[in-house]
Amino acid sequence: MNKLLFALLAVICLGQPVHAADPYPEIKWEALVPKGWDPTRDLKNLNLGTLQDSDPRAIEALEKLKALWDNAPAEPAHHGKKIRLAGYVLPLERDKEGKVTEFLLVPYYGACIHTPPPPANQIIHARSAKPLAGVKMMEALWVYGTLTVQRGETTWGVAGYRLTVEKITPYEIPPGKR
Repeated sequence: MNKLLFALLAVICLGQPVHAADPYPEIKWEALVPKGWDPTRDLKNLNLGTLQDSDPRAIEALEKLKALWDNAPAEPAHHGKKIRLAGYVLPLERDKEGKVTEFLLVPYYGACIHTPPPPANQIIHARSAKPLAGVKMMEALWVYGTLTVQRGETTWGVAGYRLTVEKITPYEIPPGKR
């Protein structure tokens, strides 16, 4: 009886595929925004329908929006987590050979090179100890590494996160999502 039970358990266990835990689970950009954060709350009372570019109220509204974006809160639950995230690259630093060592990762094409930049919780300041060859401006990549909540100012915008890059791969649309 014990041999039969052991054989049955062996067949059941061996017949099941074993899935290793993904060391870099994918996260979406929306996960970087804390639940309940509503940047429009402070802008709802502004009547922007009749404003001209030179109107002081328009300038005040843009300054208020920039301050809200620059101070956008990060989601602390992601601090210290290994992640995989798809985004667009804005190189900041290159080595002597032109390889990228530091870049911003943003959720959409053109972010940070147009104004206003995205909120701080949608900009990641990424650093790689190993220089990365062939990285182009606004290239779509999968970036793998350890994420920390760390605010930092760059010439292109305020980042709410820092990512220690462990690897990158070209972005490809997954087969079932085309």
